[in-house]
Order: sequence, then structure tokens, then C-alpha cells
Amino acid sequence: MTRRAGHLWVPLVALLAVLASGAYLVLADHDPGDRFGGWGRSGMPMTGGYAGPTWGDGERVDSLSEARARAQAFAQQLDPDLQTGEVMRFSENFYIELEEPDSTLATEVLVDPASGATRLELGPATMWNTRYGMMARRGAPASISAERAGDIAARWAEDHGGLAVGEAEAFPGYYTLHTLRAGQVDGMLSVNATTGDVWYHDWHGDFIEMSDEE
Repeated sequence: MTRRAGHLWVPLVALLAVLASGAYLVLADHDPGDRFGGWGRSGMPMTGGYAGPTWGDGERVDSLSEARARAQAFAQQLDPDLQTGEVMRFSENFYIELEEPDSTLATEVLVDPASGATRLELGPATMWNTRYGMMARRGAPASISAERAGDIAARWAEDHGGLAVGEAEAFPGYYTLHTLRAGQVDGMLSVNATTGDVWYHDWHGDFIEMSDEE
């Protein structure tokens, strides 16, 4: 799926006004080559909007297991019942899925390799997640199936660099899919479960490695 605190109020108010009006920003045409920017002085990605809680101790994170440990510590602050699932390493950050006790997917988080700062992922996890995101509304129904989301994502990916996509994984309010190039993981995108909007995760950088083991 942004490169200061005193100046965040105006864009935040504007963003809330847009969201309240239903005029959602559609990001389906983002260039996969674009990057979502760096991490602020606190070790947190600077988005100009909602940042959510951040946890970290300033120590570097250099492995999948270390990133998993940081994400688990963050998960305890979000909901003590959450556990870590898939962990992916990119050139710009670590990506970790958080799961409910029944193994359904809850949300997605990022870990900054340089500082260990951990937060809800940018984009869909912050803006579309109906349970843990900015606009949380538990029980909001999904009108788009995983199969339909896969079709939407596949068409978008083909039109943006000739990519393919993996299986649609359901999060509250949206689906996330790996993008594939020549059969190998290249990145990821999400599809809104109500509107069908596509949000490419252009803040990760290059894919390096991943693990599903806890």
C-alpha cells in the first residue's frame, strides 16, 4: 500500500470533512513506482493525516523475528487477544498481519527498521478497516466477495505494469492481495469491500523475504 505536528490540524480537518461527505479519495491510479515517504523523527511514517498509536523503543530491527516481536508488543496495546501472522520484509519497512484468536485477519501494521517504531499500516488499515481503523464501525457488511475483489485486483494489476495478484485475504472492510511479477511477490494492494476501490501499497519499497511461522 508523506514525507509536522503544528501543521497537521488543517489537513486533518479537511480529510475528516471529505470522509464525512462520502467523497472518498480513490487511489486506483497510483503509480506502483511511487513511494509513500520516509519516517518522521519519532520513527513514525509522516502521512499528513491520522497516524494512530505508535509503539517503539528506538532500537533497530534487522530480522523477521525481531519485527514479529515488535508487532506482537504493539498488538497487546491494540487488543490483548491479537496475535501476529504473516511477516514480510521490504526495503522500506516490515509488514505484519495481526490475527484474531479464531485466526481471522484483524489488521496490518508496519515496523520501521531504523527505530523499531510500530504502527497501523498506512492506507487501508488506517482508513478502511471497520474494526481497528480511523473510521471503525463494527459489523459493517461487505458487499463485495473475495472472488469479486480478486477480479477487480487482477484487472487493476494487469493495467499497472502487467502484474498478477495472489489470493484475496479478508480484513474488516477490505481485502489485501499480494501483487506478483513473474510468479514472485512484488508488493501488495487492497480492495475496499464496499466500494471496490483499489489502493496500491506504494510505501513498502522492494520485497525481500517473508515468513508465516510464529
